[in-house]
Amino acid sequence: MKAHFANMIVLSTFMLRRDRVRIPIWVISIVGISIAVALSFPGIYPPGPARDILAQTLENPAMVSMIGPSYGQNDYHMGAVMAHQMFLFTAIAVAIMNILLAIRHTRSDEELGRVELVRSLPVGRLTNAGATLYVLSLTNIVIAISLTVGLGVLGLEGMGWSGSFLYGMSLAVIGTFFAATTVFIAQLTETSRGAFGFSFSFLGISYLLRAIGDVSSEALSLISPLGLILRTQVYVNNCWWPILVLLVISAAFTWLAFRFSINRDLGAGLIATKPGRVAASPCLKCPLGLTLRLQKITIIGWTIGMFVLGASYGSVFGDLDAFFKTSDIFELLLPGTEGFSLTDQFIATLLSVITMIGAIPVLLIFLKIKSEEQLGRTEHLLTRVVSRWNLLGSYLITAIFMSIAVQLAATLGLWFAISTVLEDAYALKWILKGAFSYLPILWITLGFAVLLFGFIPRLSGVVWIHLGYTFFVIYLGGLLKLPRWMGKLTPFGYIPHVPLETMGFQRVIFMLILAIILIGIGFLGYQKRDVQG
Repeated sequence: MKAHFANMIVLSTFMLRRDRVRIPIWVISIVGISIAVALSFPGIYPPGPARDILAQTLENPAMVSMIGPSYGQNDYHMGAVMAHQMFLFTAIAVAIMNILLAIRHTRSDEELGRVELVRSLPVGRLTNAGATLYVLSLTNIVIAISLTVGLGVLGLEGMGWSGSFLYGMSLAVIGTFFAATTVFIAQLTETSRGAFGFSFSFLGISYLLRAIGDVSSEALSLISPLGLILRTQVYVNNCWWPILVLLVISAAFTWLAFRFSINRDLGAGLIATKPGRVAASPCLKCPLGLTLRLQKITIIGWTIGMFVLGASYGSVFGDLDAFFKTSDIFELLLPGTEGFSLTDQFIATLLSVITMIGAIPVLLIFLKIKSEEQLGRTEHLLTRVVSRWNLLGSYLITAIFMSIAVQLAATLGLWFAISTVLEDAYALKWILKGAFSYLPILWITLGFAVLLFGFIPRLSGVVWIHLGYTFFVIYLGGLLKLPRWMGKLTPFGYIPHVPLETMGFQRVIFMLILAIILIGIGFLGYQKRDVQG
């Protein structure tokens, strides 16, 4: 068996070198944001009746479905607040990190032929999978140690060293669990796209099972890894048994992944690819039809997901008025607008957050052309009668269609849930107007991606860094009291607080012109540069 892992440490060192930028960014972001938010909590939630009412508010089923079951209400200290507000979302971020890195070093490298090159060297059949899990385990341990030290030294009320250690270890274990399941899934499918789809579907199902189970059925929550890890009740009861259970399940998935990796052919998956049609359908005779066909799963999945996201946000509106009266956090998060209630302002803030989240599938769809070019597939198309403008335009049109679809789906979900929990619901037209006012911002972000791809495709990932910066500054800027100039470094910092304020015809025209200029320059750059293989 030892021969199967030959030179695993050497390959692990190579993987760490490849990810010498990615992994530190992930670790610093997760740890830094967690510590920064923990530092801000004492000023936001001072001791007294307001904190006790907050604890009662978190027992609302809508809040439980979003952040998990509440506990520690008898002594609602800073540790309990940190666990309720941050633990679940940080666990999801750690899970996403492990999924992305695991697929990058397994199925993606295998699809690109890199694993075959490595296999030509004196390594074993399990060296690549073993090195991937080894690197991710080290990364998760670094996150656990950093959070333990970072949160422990703060010395906040209820945030002792034992609780901080459990907080960090819980995140490390949930990350290891999703790393193991992703490596297992990578053995089932032949493509990285399929691995991404199955892995993130598993994460989404885990969240939904937890959300439903926390409200109605404990058994469903225990089935979900996210629901299981919340049973550690960090900083309150500090239970270790969920960690042991997840470690055992992770070991089982790891064993299955290794077993399947030994038995399958390199480049193949255990789930056979469905044979296609003998003759292509008419829609595949043009680049746009091909692009829509390739992005079908992404379009459908994200549209449904955005509807669910909007509905999840809308479900909390039933108790918002009572909560706003007892919590000062929203006075920091929500910019004041005369003549409108905090609930109205909350809708406006939600629309900006939904737009930032909606930018993810828009960019995913457009930047798919980058990976297609790297795999040499666009070169095959361009040798035919397909022009570069036609090919790039097909991805651009699909991304623009996606921007409209996600805004519409999220807004309908938000309005539907609000109509369910409020007797005097908001007009759908009013919310739609606010949501669609953000479309020019999405198109400017898309134009920035087109510009980077047209001239410097290897730097296209900068658009993701900019999106993450935008979310941090716009959503948490008021909470962390960031200077106003930081918000001006993103297009979101130049728009009014819609739908409470009107966008203005001149502002809309200016944004549309800016988006068109960015896209046009990107097209010119793509027309002149070499196609990269």
